[in-house]
Parts: sequence; structure tokens; C-alpha cells
Amino acid sequence: MLLDLAKSRRTVRKFKSEGFPVDKIIRCIEVAKEAPSGINKQPWYFLIVKDPEKKREIRRRCEKFERNLHRRVRGELKEWMEKENITWRKDFLEEAPYLVMIFSDIRAPYSRESTWLAVGYFLLALEEEGLSSLTYTPPPAREIAEMVNAPRYYRLETILPVGYPKDGGRKKRRKELQEIMGFDSF
Repeated sequence: MLLDLAKSRRTVRKFKSEGFPVDKIIRCIEVAKEAPSGINKQPWYFLIVKDPEKKREIRRRCEKFERNLHRRVRGELKEWMEKENITWRKDFLEEAPYLVMIFSDIRAPYSRESTWLAVGYFLLALEEEGLSSLTYTPPPAREIAEMVNAPRYYRLETILPVGYPKDGGRKKRRKELQEIMGFDSF
């Protein structure tokens, strides 16, 4: 059941090095391509990265930006990052057997919104396949896009490391239904 998949899906930052057939990811992309999109433009592009050297370079470039970001962050975000042990180090960009880079074609109306709908479908499909991930939005998105030869009109929305979780962590608390919905007015 879809609700069960959604309830069990969680963000994972530590991955086993154990590989799996890329066909699992391709099946998940097949699910994602069925997402709705503005005027049916389907503005998404999924790039699967397996090459260890390419993953290492992506990590190196992302961590360079992340170091600066972590130096500047303040307030509630800084407190949350410290509590969750979120650092500038992005080991998951190399640990996971695959990275799935998801781009939106900015020439299409509602490209970002449409692409993120596809990301949601993709995440649930990964859960159904028994795989884990996290949505990492890299600070040097344009630089990383250029590194993989993405056309200028494709915006890198997120990088999803995909693999089996290394830990048995738990899903974070979700808000109760009555906290997030109403009828006829707020």
C-alpha cells in the first residue's frame, strides 16, 4: 500500500558499499516519469552516476562549497545542523553505489515544481525496491551540472545517493494530520 511505503521511507546518510543491479534504479525512473507535469512537458532528466572517480570529484566540489556554507550559517538552522550532526562532509556522495542526479528543463513552464513531483514518485519507488536515499541539493549546482556536460537549460535540482542503508535508523516524527490540513479555510 502506498501509505505504508510513505510511512517507512526515511532519509539515509550512511550507505553500505554493497552494489545492486542498476535495473532497480531504472524501474524507479519508470515510476517517476509518470508524475504529472505542467502542460505535460515532463521536464525532468535523470542522470545515473556510478563511476567512482566522477563521484569523488562531485563530492570534492560539493564539500568545498559546503565548508563555506557551514561557516556562515547561524541561528535555528545552525542549531538543527549541530543537533542532527550535519557537517560539511558529504561521505554519502562516494559511499552510495549510485548517485542519481535529477535535472529540470528550465524551458518548460513549471519545470521545478513538475520535476520535484517526479522526485517524490522516485523516492517512493526506491522504497518499494528496498533502497534508501536522501535529497541532497548541492550548493554548486551549476558547477556540478557543467561537470557532467548538462546543457545550460538544465538545472540540477538534487543529487540522490542510492543504496542500502548502513544503519537501522528511524524515521523522524511527522506532524499529525490535523496540524497540516483543514476544510474551507485556515
